[in-house]
Amino acid sequence: MNIQYLSFPKINPIAITIYGINIYWYSLMYLFSFLFVINMSKYKSHSDLYWNNKKNEILLYLSFIGLLLGGRLGYVLFYNLQYFLVHPIFLFRVREGGMSFHGGLIGVVFVIFIYSLYQKKNFLQLTDFIVPLVPFGLGMGRIANFINCELWGRVTINIPWAIIFPNSTKSDLMYIQNHPNFIYLFIKYGNLPRHPSQIYEFLLEGLILFIILNVKFVKKKTLGYNTSIFLLFYGIFRIFVEFFRDPDVQLGFFYNYITMGQILSLPMVFIGLLMLYFYHIKKPD
Repeated sequence: MNIQYLSFPKINPIAITIYGINIYWYSLMYLFSFLFVINMSKYKSHSDLYWNNKKNEILLYLSFIGLLLGGRLGYVLFYNLQYFLVHPIFLFRVREGGMSFHGGLIGVVFVIFIYSLYQKKNFLQLTDFIVPLVPFGLGMGRIANFINCELWGRVTINIPWAIIFPNSTKSDLMYIQNHPNFIYLFIKYGNLPRHPSQIYEFLLEGLILFIILNVKFVKKKTLGYNTSIFLLFYGIFRIFVEFFRDPDVQLGFFYNYITMGQILSLPMVFIGLLMLYFYHIKKPD
């Protein structure tokens, strides 16, 4: 088998520098996502008398804060709990990176729940309004992961779009310990070819999920429909992509096959199916 693998494009993680301050692509992706969500929500407000710009902007600002706080706390607790217990200051070392989608989701759900009580609004009506906007941010985040050369996929030699990531050396050497026959590829290319799992996630969690949630597949969506579809399909897509994504080095696999991302996504699928059954199938309009 003679496959020519792709080399990771040389992309500077610093997008621009203004007066000596470095602005990274990751930060820009967060900014682009937030601006998109704000403007898209205003468009949705015009077509739905329930919403007004003031209310949805407050909700989105609070949700963004919940996303950041929950994402960081979730990463620390789900992926680095043992290290955190020894070094609690790790929680605040955000410049070292580390965000968890599932932690961010919990943070946003908590904020929306509190906001729904304060405003005396239906919780599911609020989540149904927000979730169609979420995939854009997810997609931008995965592009940032690719630019930052992080969260790469598992080693593969069978696909021509496999990519040689330059900073995967530590993970490559750990892989070679169990698969010494791959050392020739490491010597030949400098690193092992891997699935570009960030791109897979961009396509599934970003592009396709955005289409699913924003194209009207049903004439009239019942309460909770958008929320259930989001939970169900994100969970399915994430579980699927995890089969191609390298597990976090500090955790590895559970029971030799399962990753933390799959464990955290399974409840989403289960809850999504239950909601879809009770709110849409069992009680259709």
